[in-house]
Amino acid sequence: MYKKERRCIIKKLTFVLVLILSIVSSSFAIAANLKTEEVKKEDVKGVFTLILYGGRDVNDIERLAILDLEGDKYTFEPYAPEFDYRIKKSLSEKEALEMAYEFVSSHNAFYRSQLSRIIDDKGNTIGYELRPLYMPFIYGVSDVLDVYYSLKGEKVRAYIRIIPSVERALPERTLVS
Repeated sequence: MYKKERRCIIKKLTFVLVLILSIVSSSFAIAANLKTEEVKKEDVKGVFTLILYGGRDVNDIERLAILDLEGDKYTFEPYAPEFDYRIKKSLSEKEALEMAYEFVSSHNAFYRSQLSRIIDDKGNTIGYELRPLYMPFIYGVSDVLDVYYSLKGEKVRAYIRIIPSVERALPERTLVS
């Protein structure tokens, strides 16, 4: 009798585990990570919503500009609280790039910027990112950001953070109360 009950419990647990795994794997299948590819500023065309992420103070190296192409079906949103980014709508490519460059280049360790297009799963350009590259002897690397874009339906979520090796080396931030 004991063996029979144990076998029944194992079957139920196995069923629940398979059910959980199928739900988890299907939720990952819905969200797709998008690719980026470096481009020249002459390649940027259109009207954009500009998202300026980070740059909370002059010493903040966590800053990124996202140019969301208006008129397509996608909407970008940083995975961050609203106070961590600003949005400016309906900008020409020239206005958006100028504002983006001014934003990412305002840190004293800025070396140069890197412009990349953000590509959907069909190979279409859906936006651009402009990231700062810093003098490598300051932080050990030029590119201090880990950024990836996840597409779920018509929303593009941007996950932005400082790479762990650089984050560990930074002095602790103190909050002003």
